[in-house]
Amino acid sequence: MRTRVNDGVVEAGFPSPSQDYTTAEIDLTDHLMPNRASTYLVRARGHSMTGAGIWDGDELVVDRSIRPQHGHVVIAVLDGELTVKRLRIEADRVVLSSENPAYPDIAVPSLSDLRVWGVVTVALHHVSRTS
Repeated sequence: MRTRVNDGVVEAGFPSPSQDYTTAEIDLTDHLMPNRASTYLVRARGHSMTGAGIWDGDELVVDRSIRPQHGHVVIAVLDGELTVKRLRIEADRVVLSSENPAYPDIAVPSLSDLRVWGVVTVALHHVSRTS
């Protein structure tokens, strides 16, 4: 899908008359998925990551080529269960943190099977419709 934009900026107020034309063409796939061979889309379910801007039903762009680091939002597989959480690497443990105070963090027990499947790079959120 190709879209024409004016320097990638859009005003939320009244448009400037000088913006009646576009100056650049971008490929959204290139923009959202620079590493196509290692990038996947997954759909978020639940409300534990709303503080990170991830809402129930959002599509997440996940790049498996990025080395997960402290603070990344990741897709993790913990004892066979998929989850999206913020990765916290502490001196003596790993924590999968929720971004909603209504949901507890997960301190990963040392004997658990934890694999980070990929790093979330973008959350695609659909705009609400009004009637």
